[in-house]
Amino acid sequence: QVQLVESGGGLVQAGGSLRLSCAASGRSISSYAMGWFRQAPGKEREFVAAMDWSGGRTDYADSVKDRFTISRDNAKNTVYLQMNSLKPEDTAVHYCAADSSSGIHYLWYEYRYWGQGTQVTVSS
Repeated sequence: QVQLVESGGGLVQAGGSLRLSCAASGRSISSYAMGWFRQAPGKEREFVAAMDWSGGRTDYADSVKDRFTISRDNAKNTVYLQMNSLKPEDTAVHYCAADSSSGIHYLWYEYRYWGQGTQVTVSS
């Protein structure tokens, strides 16, 4: 079993930055595919960013490309989402997800393990 705990969310003005962390416990996630998703009130959960187990492949939703960066620190068993140039439309609960299957995953049901989410609010 893998437990994931997100942190780093908060309230920030448009144009600001936040770094979300996803700390894993239970087992090493160094061989896991990782992803970030978000869900705004009244909307479906949407893909934000993902990386394969090696970290060599990453991909992003068009809405966050060139602003967000996903990374991992295997020594800390933690995955990060650096979010720059934040916009009000980035306001949502952001979730970290992990799966032991190979490749890079874009759909929420491809991930077995989920964190509880962290709120990101961007004011205009």
